[in-house]
Order: sequence, then C-alpha cells, then structure tokens
Amino acid sequence: MAPHMNAPPRRSTTGLRKFLDPEQQRDWIEGEAELIDAEERLESLEQRFKYVARYEKLLRRPQTQDVLEILRVYGQTCIPIPRQTERHYWSVSCLPSTSDKPLVRVNASWMELFTLYADSEGLRARFLVHLSHFTTDHSPAQGDVDEPFLEDCVATPEDVGYFFPRGDDIFGITVRGSASIRKFLAERRILRAIRTFNVTHMNRGRNAYQASHCYSLGDTMLAD
Repeated sequence: MAPHMNAPPRRSTTGLRKFLDPEQQRDWIEGEAELIDAEERLESLEQRFKYVARYEKLLRRPQTQDVLEILRVYGQTCIPIPRQTERHYWSVSCLPSTSDKPLVRVNASWMELFTLYADSEGLRARFLVHLSHFTTDHSPAQGDVDEPFLEDCVATPEDVGYFFPRGDDIFGITVRGSASIRKFLAERRILRAIRTFNVTHMNRGRNAYQASHCYSLGDTMLAD
C-alpha cells in the first residue's frame, strides 16, 4: 500500500483560514500586523442594483453622515481583509426588514456583529462581543461585568448599556450618540474585543446573509 494511503484525511479549510493563518489572525487582532488585502473587489451588478433604492432612502435620513462615517471606521478597523472577504464572509445590510428597524447591520456567518439605529435625530449602536472580554476576571460570568471600564469608553457614562443575548460567552453592548460610538471604537481594548468576535464568526464559514449585502454601503466601508 502506498504510504499516503495511511495518512489521515486533511480537514477542509473554512472561513478566514483560507486567506490568513492563525498567527496572522492573532497579530491583526492585537494590532501588530498590517494585512495585505485584495486590490480589486468581486462585485455583482445585479446585487448592487437590488439595494440602490434602499440606499437612496437611507441618504435622506438625518443621521446619514454619521452612519457613513462610523461605517467607514468600522470597515477599516474591525474587519480583516475586507475587500477579499466582502459579501462572502461578511456583509452590510441597508434598512433591513427586521422588527427592530435598524438603519444598517453588519453580519458574518449566521451572526450579527454590529448594528446602527436611529435614536430620535441621533444614533444608537449595538455591538456583539465575547462576554469574557468585559468581565473583571475574564470569565463568562454575567455578574462580573466591568461596568467602570465600559463607562470610561464613552463620552458620558449614561451613553453605554449592555444585555445578554442567548448563547455562550456572548455579550451585547449598546452605545448612544455618534461621539460616544466613535470614542468606543477608538479604544484599543474595545477594538481587540470586536476583532476577536468578528474573526471567530468569519472563521465559521460562508456568510449566510450574502443576499442582503448592499454594495453601496460596502463602497463606504472600503473607501481609502
């Protein structure tokens, strides 16, 4: 029998592992590596035209400028190699038809990552992350949330809140106001937590929300 006949079968590579090895992923999460993304985006014109009307409707909202600016920051700092993985491993939806009526939502695999809502004339953001990154002892214990740290990451303490979605080691954080959302995204520990959660779900395989991807919002997220 040929030697290779006794070799164990190779596991198929899924998610970000197709593009980045575990060390590259860890280095990016820690802010220690600049990843080389694709120069060109793979785009479906049919998919682009599908959500043009929704995008134009979003542009008429009073929060539009803040939405686009915050999405640009999120796309540039929170998603690895975003051009190479656009739509197939992450997506952004414009005015998705869900009961909570968001303005935009970013997904990967089967998971929501980040959502922006109208809050009167302003904005409210929702982030999903790992609970163990936000407890005093780094355990997934709901009673040990590091509230003082969260309050330090926003403009005023009342701008931040949290909740516990279903699932192991999942934590939801809400942030009100564009100034507090920007401050939150600029905190190094926050950014590391967001990147870790996003990488976890991008590694789970293909994005289940490809059909909802809005390329017009993708343009903003991938702008230099």
